[in-house]
Amino acid sequence: MRIIKKNILALCLLLSIPLLNIIYQVLNHGERGARQLITAVDHQIPFAEIFIVPYVLWYAFIFLMFVYFCVYDRAIYYRTLLSFCVGMLVCYVIYFFFQTTVPRPELVEGGILTKMVQYVYGADQPFNCFPSIHVLSSYLMILGIRHSKMWTIKKDIIVSTIAYSIILSTLFVKQHVVLDVVAGILLSSLLFKLFYYLEAETVFSFFKRMFKAKLQSTEKS
Repeated sequence: MRIIKKNILALCLLLSIPLLNIIYQVLNHGERGARQLITAVDHQIPFAEIFIVPYVLWYAFIFLMFVYFCVYDRAIYYRTLLSFCVGMLVCYVIYFFFQTTVPRPELVEGGILTKMVQYVYGADQPFNCFPSIHVLSSYLMILGIRHSKMWTIKKDIIVSTIAYSIILSTLFVKQHVVLDVVAGILLSSLLFKLFYYLEAETVFSFFKRMFKAKLQSTEKS
């Protein structure tokens, strides 16, 4: 309980993600025209509904990783979150001027995995593809853990395995194509390096002072 109280204000910054996601929903259509970036490699990648599992686990993975960073490595938390939020904004600008789409396979009646794919397809229109935000955020978690003071080889392997399975899932459930993945990784790397070396926690110094004042007042009470 003390850990939650100590980090609650910093964790509130995560609300910026669903707020920014509103823009995603507004842009998720092809009314301005949409291009396809399918390559020969994409034609060789089969549809595999089993990959819908890591695809939907993305939500829990990103949330838990941010909580972990916030509790155990606040500097990395700020850097990673800032990279993610700026990355989302960059993606939205690209979606507005360069909208892309990915053709989806025809689904037949099946088991729970098929129903999960149908739900994802129904909730997310086949636009806003390049770069992939799923890939952007997943790769940020790899970069975050590798630059964290809490890094261990075991944690690196666990986080990387989950993140890469999510990245691959975007291809096997036909939500993205290879160029979407490449662009997501490149954008993720660029932004993380930028904010890592520019000391991103300075940007959030106001919040850190506010947290410190809140903690002091809590301890006095």
